[in-house]
Amino acid sequence: MTSTRRMTDQIDVVTLSDADRDAAIDRLYDVALDPARYEALLDHWESAIGPLRARVDLSMPHLLDDPQIAEHFRRATEFLDRLAPEETDNLGLDGMLVPFDRVPALLLDRCRHIRAANLAARQAMALPAKAELHDLPIHQADMDALRCALDILFDNREKDTAVLRVRAAQADHLIVFRLQRCIAADGTVLVLAASNAVSMPPGFCEILIQAFDLTQTEADILCHLVDCRSVSEIAAERGRSVDTVRAQIKSLLAKTETHSQLELVRLALSLIDMTAMTVRAAPGPHEVSKGYATLAERDFKSLVTPDGRRVDYLILGAPRGRPVLYLPLDFGLVRWPASAEACAALRGLKVIVPLRPGYGLSDMVDRSTDYDTALLDDSMRVLRAEGVGHCPILCLSGDAYYAVKLARANPFAFSGIIACSGMLPLTRREQFERMHKWHRFIMAGAKYTPHLLPFMVKAGFLLARKIGKRTFLHAVYGNSAADVATIEDPEAFEALATGSEVALSEHHSAHEAFSRQLISGQLEDWSADVEALRGKLPIVFINGTQDPQVPLATIEEFRRDYGWIEFHLIEDAGQLAFFRHWRIVLERLMPMLAD
Repeated sequence: MTSTRRMTDQIDVVTLSDADRDAAIDRLYDVALDPARYEALLDHWESAIGPLRARVDLSMPHLLDDPQIAEHFRRATEFLDRLAPEETDNLGLDGMLVPFDRVPALLLDRCRHIRAANLAARQAMALPAKAELHDLPIHQADMDALRCALDILFDNREKDTAVLRVRAAQADHLIVFRLQRCIAADGTVLVLAASNAVSMPPGFCEILIQAFDLTQTEADILCHLVDCRSVSEIAAERGRSVDTVRAQIKSLLAKTETHSQLELVRLALSLIDMTAMTVRAAPGPHEVSKGYATLAERDFKSLVTPDGRRVDYLILGAPRGRPVLYLPLDFGLVRWPASAEACAALRGLKVIVPLRPGYGLSDMVDRSTDYDTALLDDSMRVLRAEGVGHCPILCLSGDAYYAVKLARANPFAFSGIIACSGMLPLTRREQFERMHKWHRFIMAGAKYTPHLLPFMVKAGFLLARKIGKRTFLHAVYGNSAADVATIEDPEAFEALATGSEVALSEHHSAHEAFSRQLISGQLEDWSADVEALRGKLPIVFINGTQDPQVPLATIEEFRRDYGWIEFHLIEDAGQLAFFRHWRIVLERLMPMLAD
């Protein structure tokens, strides 16, 4: 990978080479069309951006402040907004077709047997129970083209998708097949074929106009091209010269940054496919946190802020016990393992868990409102609503930032801070570089390219929804054996999956709130806030040696920088340490409780 420098108003700006930029943009749109390709973007992005990070000052990391790249990310984000949010729920072959319930879709094997077909395909194509390729209602003259495309996808590992337009067998219209190679749960290589007669969904021209800043005329011409009209046919129908239509197509290519009419039509077909699959999201989850195995059902409580926002919160443990404020990380891990919640009740702990803005049914703040200020104010409102005047804070990972901010702003309200897998201010470039790739991708993205972060986070949330939380957690924490073991612990996983419903569920995604937390203040240098608490209250960090975000070398730097903070290390623990080693955490918490 290479990079270049350009001069802008005497400022030396580090940017990508043309080749790296083009490759990154290609992968960006791949993810916009299919979030399952997220890791390929992650890997390429790291190989291109990593060397650039080494060349900028940590305090002024202006990377890729490029309007062209920002526009591509904005446009790709719009595509993500229209992507279906369903999960396949790992239902075997039929489950692979779930996202295509509105368009005919089927799975073909190498022998050209149709292994599965959704209801839309069986109805539209009148398929028999045991169908094969030749049963598809395709004109015989075009069947060979479909066979050839399938052979290429099965045999050429460098090509995994294709778009093919064929004639219908009896009706006078075209059918578009979007083909994609995929792998079944048993390892069988299949090709998924989603098809539909070419017809523009309602509002499609408006989508084209908004996504690419097209004129109405340009959008109409693109629709004609999708209908396989020739330039001369379009000119005759519109009463314009062929040269005029060619000039308008040239403008289309420039605005969509495509290089041929074929590429332009493929882009439009992908948009049609996404538009057909769009599902409107429901406003939020139910007002009850309910586990699926051993976790007890918990009702959310609510209050209303002076500006009319709703703030929800949970009470874990003993409703009338001694209070503890719990900050559950930006993943929204608001539930504990069932045994931990039962132990909290037995020990008389009243664990208060505010839902931050944009999580669950807590209303999001508008863009003009400082997110951190709202989060901190909401936390204090919840404590006051519960009659709490003094308590310790238990927080996870990066939420140590909010714990410190709360304690400094409210010096008499808190008796101590326990930070499990805690992270202190990141003041060295190496502290970002040491992170495992998933954490580095998001954290370094928030630090060095914050203007591009919303797409990265939104795509990650969609990927988690598509592949399921267990698979997603394995991907994110795969390099930490301790975290993988935690994910596979039934009680721990139920807490992770159930608690994170407030961040990501079938009906709700907190991706905007997640992004706003990362680009607010926690990745700046807040060491002055930490130092201001020296001698004022105990601060205890309990970290695992296998944390993918705060590895051992970074913990040692924290120890040197903040020698007055009490540090404890757990060998068999990662970032999810609390969900497996909560007993150690609660033992250290007990002395901080108010009498």
